[in-house]
Amino acid sequence: MNDRHGATEAEGSDFAKKLSDSGLRLTTQRKHVYHILLAQMDHPTADEVYLRAKAEKPEISMATVYNSLDALVKCGLVKQVNVDRAATRYCSNMEAHCHFYCEECGGVHDIELSGGIRDFPIRLPRDLSARQMDVSIRGVCKDPKGCSRRIAKS
Repeated sequence: MNDRHGATEAEGSDFAKKLSDSGLRLTTQRKHVYHILLAQMDHPTADEVYLRAKAEKPEISMATVYNSLDALVKCGLVKQVNVDRAATRYCSNMEAHCHFYCEECGGVHDIELSGGIRDFPIRLPRDLSARQMDVSIRGVCKDPKGCSRRIAKS
């Protein structure tokens, strides 16, 4: 059965297991923040997650959102995405992929990596073993002014 954010009971038990395996408790706040990230996979900042979470749970604090995001990263449910010196963004897509950063609209787009980390065309020395790879590509969207991921610039 799906809840209102589209997560199934099986995904919920996997969520609880990953937290537990990391020595973390399942809390309603962590679950809510995680579901916010799953509901709209647009690589939001902590501030954006806070605003979305607060719309449904007005009592949630910014500190709780930061602590929840930190816990989700530590247990491997979410990745941090850093683009230059901008605010850290959060990605709930845990499949092998890289990120495309649009220099015009500010959006971050997931780009599928066929084959994953082992098939990426780089050669590591024999005494090194990669566990994670972060690849980011910079450029512009086809229509940066009309992009749905456009970041408001002040």
